[in-house]
Amino acid sequence: MRTFFRRTGQLLYRVWFYILVAIPIILFSPLLILLSISEKTYPQFFWLARNIWARMILYGMGCIPKITWQENMERGKSYVLVANHTSMIDIMLMLWVSKNPFVFIGKKELMNIPVFGFFYKRVCILVDRGDSKSRMAVYRKAQRRLNQGLSICIFPEGGVPPEEVVLDTFKDGAFKMAIAHKIPIVPMVFYDNKKRFSYTIYSGGPGILRVKVHLFIRTDNVMENRKGELRDRVRALILKDIQEDA
Repeated sequence: MRTFFRRTGQLLYRVWFYILVAIPIILFSPLLILLSISEKTYPQFFWLARNIWARMILYGMGCIPKITWQENMERGKSYVLVANHTSMIDIMLMLWVSKNPFVFIGKKELMNIPVFGFFYKRVCILVDRGDSKSRMAVYRKAQRRLNQGLSICIFPEGGVPPEEVVLDTFKDGAFKMAIAHKIPIVPMVFYDNKKRFSYTIYSGGPGILRVKVHLFIRTDNVMENRKGELRDRVRALILKDIQEDA
């Protein structure tokens, strides 16, 4: 009986998440559509996404962010934001961490999610990882957004790994981009997202969402042929924190 009630609560918690995702989008859809028409109004779109949508979801689920900063981002400066990827709430938490407007680079498949997908495809940079032309187009689009003073967020694992994988291998994209544009990498560790809301249906629950923002890694003097070393350095940094917290 105890298992039944626990599972029922976890299922309702998951349904509540989707309700919280949808309600602000539906309520503010006219304004969101207006702000997503042009790239010039993206900072205003980002403000709404961060301060209303992400806030409602995180706090509505009882997931309270607790952020430890080793270095703070400067207003108006561009960065490449990277973190481990374990949950759907990674998106909301990343929005909450960074006050600097940024654009997600994400999988094309997410555009098929009802309601969310409509705006996702309008404001994010989509990539089809199986298409080399799509991967090349990402760099051109990212360059344009960086020139507008925005930052870029990439989850370098390329997707959420299987539940038993602590940290998947990193792909080169984020590091190649940071080197090419000579912008700092901001490594972050999301400690609790898998515990709070994993992809396992009967799991999760409210609590603290701890984030550690590491010292930024400068790329001014890093050559493109060193991207593998940079990638492995950032992965080792994040993995060490995750393992020490286990």
